[in-house]
Amino acid sequence: MNADDAGEATSGHVQSLARGLAVIRAFDEAHPEMTLAEVARATELSRAAARRFLHTLVHLGYVWTDGRVFALTPRVLELGFAYLSSVSLPEIAQPHLEALVAEVHESASVSVLDGTDIVYVARVPTSRIMTVSINIGTRFPAYATSMGRTLLAQLPADELDERLAGSDLAPLGPNTITAEAALRAELDRIREQGWALVDQELEAGLRSIAAPVRDRSDRVVAAVNISSHASRTTPDEARERLLPPLLDTARRIEADLRVAPNPRSGALPR
Repeated sequence: MNADDAGEATSGHVQSLARGLAVIRAFDEAHPEMTLAEVARATELSRAAARRFLHTLVHLGYVWTDGRVFALTPRVLELGFAYLSSVSLPEIAQPHLEALVAEVHESASVSVLDGTDIVYVARVPTSRIMTVSINIGTRFPAYATSMGRTLLAQLPADELDERLAGSDLAPLGPNTITAEAALRAELDRIREQGWALVDQELEAGLRSIAAPVRDRSDRVVAAVNISSHASRTTPDEARERLLPPLLDTARRIEADLRVAPNPRSGALPR
């Protein structure tokens, strides 16, 4: 057992793994290529230890060398890819929602479709704007919500018929669309424009705007929205001020989903 490994038998962590990761992290935008001496200095390892870790990483395919300088290879991206492949849609979406809320100062959420309802799977609130609290797992009828309509609008005709047949289209707010023909016309418009605006249909005073989120196969798997109180945002203001950052957020979530081939959507069984 050499000096670098001596403490590992009694240590609470594997020092050689920690040092190997330190070598990988030493390479960055300012230091894309380094000599053995530079790696040793950056990681505070001896030259012998740095040489051993570098050549191990070369053997594994994570580092390239011409015999003098060393650099990371694209294979190191597998380490981050493994993480993204294992996380769920809510975990992917959460930081993007936080950034969106910081920009627009309104609440934002992500939901999935479950039967005739939407189910909230991620949310960042700013203030309570409904008479009921919204938490992860909260359900609302899809037909009366911006996220629900966004998701319904993307369904094949037979699936849409099934969901609408199971919805009672009851009036929930002062402006709720309750006629199926009118709702279908609205869904056609949403499908064409790529987003939905709902004005006090789920509850008086609640206005929200939503956009679809697609996975790498271009399948709509969720919707993201911004909700605000009607006293703060007119429909025109929602379209002008909130829609652009909302669409940008949807695209950023999609970009992360595309490198996570099989994320757990958080959706419930139909």
